Amino acid sequence: RIAKAAKRVAVLGIKTEKQENQPAFYVPSYLKSVGVRVIPVPVYFPDVKEILGETVFRRLQDIPNASDIDIVDVFRRPKDLEQHLEDILKAQPKVVWLQSGISSKVFEEEIAKAGIKVVPSRCLLVDHQRATMH
Repeated sequence: RIAKAAKRVAVLGIKTEKQENQPAFYVPSYLKSVGVRVIPVPVYFPDVKEILGETVFRRLQDIPNASDIDIVDVFRRPKDLEQHLEDILKAQPKVVWLQSGISSKVFEEEIAKAGIKVVPSRCLLVDHQRATMH
């Protein structure tokens, strides 16, 4: 349900078109193709200004109306999540979605304590496709 309802998704750790065969690019590309507004928040690629035709932001809290973000879709290794905690808490998105294979009990507890819903270790593309098929 969360996946289907999302209209505005910030993608933390998004890759560029040069990495089109990696989930951190093709998942947000799919979302954009079905009408979701994708806001790119890459961790690398310092010279990139746009991904998927959208302006790049370097921090979630710098996105205008950050609290209106339906989902922050996270493509970061579990050991790298902690460095984004403060930024996520300042942005106050509705949901933090950790892609398949990504989970961290401590990180998830901190996000939940702030009143933000957490979805660990699930693929947003798969869940969105499942939700829209019914």
